[in-house]
Amino acid sequence: MLLLALDTATPAITVALHDGERVLAARDQVDARRHGELLLPAVDAVLAEAGRALNEVTGLVVGVGPGPYTGLRVGLVTASGFGAALGIPVHGLCTLDGLAYAAGRSGAVGGDGPFVVATDARRKEVYWARYADARTRVGEPRVDRPADIAAEVAGVPAVGAGARLYPETFTGLREDGPEHQSAAALAALAAERLAAGEPFPPPLPMYLRRPDAKVPAGYKVVTPR
Repeated sequence: MLLLALDTATPAITVALHDGERVLAARDQVDARRHGELLLPAVDAVLAEAGRALNEVTGLVVGVGPGPYTGLRVGLVTASGFGAALGIPVHGLCTLDGLAYAAGRSGAVGGDGPFVVATDARRKEVYWARYADARTRVGEPRVDRPADIAAEVAGVPAVGAGARLYPETFTGLREDGPEHQSAAALAALAAERLAAGEPFPPPLPMYLRRPDAKVPAGYKVVTPR
């Protein structure tokens, strides 16, 4: 097994290579505006550090979000392109699940939960989900204004950039928890799931919002004469 994991659903551009037992190399950069520019150089750097070639990779792991439209698609399109070119499977994983797994491994949250993970959804909202433990999400991810979920998350241990932005809502914030996604954690979680024969979600984007771009109402159709 040689898994190449990547995620661009948060401001982090993160890539890791995992051999089924350990992370061989990883790169993490935080730059919300340069996902497309930084992702492929990070892949090259990870492969070079590990001394492996792209054609040795046996599977791709990609964060499916939730996340903003443009950044999220950079990782998904790249993973799909590699998968098609190499003829290998592409496994999707919820970005929040990767953060939850990293929080459990770091000791920021207890092994038996519950806790919440929240990332910045912009527009004064957060993407978030509740977890029973580091590998078990309770329900589907949501996008909400912090004030609207204050009663649900008050006092509950919380990690992620979204929780850090709104400590008055996420009063159980764990400062020692992960802020952004880590492909190393995503790869380790995927390796565990593959070994256990667990299913993966498809590598499709999880937006949680309707698109901003809309067909204008009442526009005039111009046809050639």
